[in-house]
Amino acid sequence: MKMTQQLEDLRQAMQQQGFHAWIIPSADPHLSEYLPKHWHTRRYFSGFTGSVGTLVVTKDKAGLWVDSRYWEQASHQLEGSGITLQKVGQVMFFPEWLAQELPENSVVGCASDMLSLTAQRQLQQAFETKYIQLNTSADIANTLWIDRPPLPSEAVYPHHSNFVSESTGEKLARIRQAMKEQGADGHFISSLDDIAWITNLRGNDVPYNPVFLSYLFITSESAVLFIDETKLNADACLLLEQSGITLAPYEDVPSTVKQIVGTLLINPDKTAISVLQHLSDKVRLIENINPSTLFKSIKSSKDLEHIREVMRQDGVALCEFFAEFEHNLVNNIAMNELDIDTMLYKYRSQRPGFVSLSFNTIAGFNKNAALPHYSATPDSYSEIKGHGLLLIDSGAQYLGGTTDLTRVVPVGNVSPEQKRDYTLVLKAHIALAETIFPENINATLIDAICRKPLWQAQCNYGHGTGHGVGYFLNVHEGPQVISYLAPQNPYQAMKEGMITSNEPGLYRPGKWGIRIENLVVNRAVSQPQEIEFGRFLHFEDLTLCPIDTRLIEVSLMTENEIRWLNGYHTKVRESLLPLTEGAARDWLLQRTEIITKG
Repeated sequence: MKMTQQLEDLRQAMQQQGFHAWIIPSADPHLSEYLPKHWHTRRYFSGFTGSVGTLVVTKDKAGLWVDSRYWEQASHQLEGSGITLQKVGQVMFFPEWLAQELPENSVVGCASDMLSLTAQRQLQQAFETKYIQLNTSADIANTLWIDRPPLPSEAVYPHHSNFVSESTGEKLARIRQAMKEQGADGHFISSLDDIAWITNLRGNDVPYNPVFLSYLFITSESAVLFIDETKLNADACLLLEQSGITLAPYEDVPSTVKQIVGTLLINPDKTAISVLQHLSDKVRLIENINPSTLFKSIKSSKDLEHIREVMRQDGVALCEFFAEFEHNLVNNIAMNELDIDTMLYKYRSQRPGFVSLSFNTIAGFNKNAALPHYSATPDSYSEIKGHGLLLIDSGAQYLGGTTDLTRVVPVGNVSPEQKRDYTLVLKAHIALAETIFPENINATLIDAICRKPLWQAQCNYGHGTGHGVGYFLNVHEGPQVISYLAPQNPYQAMKEGMITSNEPGLYRPGKWGIRIENLVVNRAVSQPQEIEFGRFLHFEDLTLCPIDTRLIEVSLMTENEIRWLNGYHTKVRESLLPLTEGAARDWLLQRTEIITKG
């Protein structure tokens, strides 16, 4: 099969430097999910443009490990590259694959700034029976990258004080108390959303995520932010000074780490070994989740007030968008998948407090919607015409919060099979939306409640049901994740104030895809029937956008499910009607009409 020039160059360098295999994860030194272009190394060597995946190259083989969201996309993009698609969940994972493929005493390389402490240990454990050495001393992949983009240098600014419910100093005090309780002298933080939350600063170094490249080192008496100081505006510098945070160059992390003494708190999943390799052997590590990750997952009552207002503003923009979209359909005005993103941006950017989109809009028509993370490009997109289903997954960043929702709408005529699938997904969505559950239950355990209607029809979907969402921060954040596929850990306890997505789906490869997504917040049951069994929570729907009833096969719905849907649409109508006018108002009224079983 045809080899790309990049792979040939990489294999030559591997041979010259004594490596039998090379691993290129989707990662940066901060172990981020979404990366600045400077760290799109895996994309450069594989041609695969999805956000998550691991490329492994040996002397005569190459494989790309991706989960089910990307199987269809990867199969197309890898064609003719000499790289084999490895479907995570159906094949041996790459550490075990390497241990099987390589002879004893082989050497496997990976860049130290793309490997967490946890990942390093997993690889070493997989390799030990064959005495395979993991060598992270070189970074041969990036040295081969021609015209590598520079580090981003976007401005860093304070999150507007009107939207901040807790000062930087107060957040530092909470973190220091958590450090004290764990016996830590220092706490080193690499994860960008944690740093943005702690400092109450925002940036634009990562597309769609208002974060900035930096590290933060906290002790009981001091805090140092490692950052390119030229990126900070005057207000940001003043905020840091008032909070007792000093500045150091981004590149000075190794020299500072060398001087750390005592006990150091780190998150082993979120700290690259490129940082830890500079630590003295005398430093004792305390490995735990960053306290800020838990703190920021629980939104305050003031945060939630802002988020609810953002949802109203976002809902108005969606009414305006869908009114124009349906007008264009009726009047045979040409539209394609790329136009959806443009139209959504037009209306959202007019709303108060809008900053940017929160991710690249997913607009997939018919078979493209069967790719959960499909992305139309100027070179590859579909016209929206004829008959079928259009899936739209979109969101925005506002000063008062982050939005993320998915809706499916009919184009032309739809089949009974499409209506059945849509109704099954809606039943799954409602099953989770109306659930009451014990406080502190592990989020992974409630996934089965959502999937029950689909499982009963012997259907399923490969992605998780829910992810945490930030407060004018990353659209994906932890620690909670609603997915039976995710490993359980004690940090996934569901607590009041957490915002999570509710997004079951059903995908028919080559035909259509369906997903219905709202954001919900954990709220305490206001009038508990019992008290002896502990505290219980329920979900409050935050997203305000009609769920298209034209695609429902009402005969499959229960009276209770219809009651829930009508109640949701009543809430959407009452919340948005005072803010809409003209065609958007007419669309809202039409799409929130009551439905009945009869």
